[in-house]
Amino acid sequence: MKSLLLTLVALIATTSVLFAQDTSYGVRAGINISNLDFDPDATFSNQHRNGFAFGGFVDHGFTESFSGYVEIQYSAEGAKADDLRADYIQMPILARFSIGDNLTIGAGPMVSLKTWKDDDAFATFAYSGVGGIEYMITDELFIDARVHYGLSNILDDDIEGLEAQNTTFQFGFGIKI
Repeated sequence: MKSLLLTLVALIATTSVLFAQDTSYGVRAGINISNLDFDPDATFSNQHRNGFAFGGFVDHGFTESFSGYVEIQYSAEGAKADDLRADYIQMPILARFSIGDNLTIGAGPMVSLKTWKDDDAFATFAYSGVGGIEYMITDELFIDARVHYGLSNILDDDIEGLEAQNTTFQFGFGIKI
């Protein structure tokens, strides 16, 4: 099922490239403020983690006001405790709408692949919803803000009675090249 999902995402991204009317590429970096939401509530200290993110993107314009955005990024997330740090390679896929000359909003799904030490307590893949807003400072430079809300349990399914979802606020800047 996971390989089918990744194949579908790759097919959509490739098709988008072929039919895009206006395509831009770039790099982006950001600061994360993230935490894990436990169910049932954690009985231990669960403080937020400040991390970073960086990656590259392709923005495919279909019309002047609608585009599809695909990014590959590294993101340091999770909670502050060493055992709760969750670093990922992520692929957000956003449907984006221009709401002015310099302002764009977007939302979509995101798949994450864990990159931290191999620990049986954590699931290999995580799925999230992502939404954000971007402001173009110049034709090339932009700032943005996003929120990632975990839709899947990042803990391994074998851990009975405990689930955790990752929630991350990300503030970034980038350049279109």
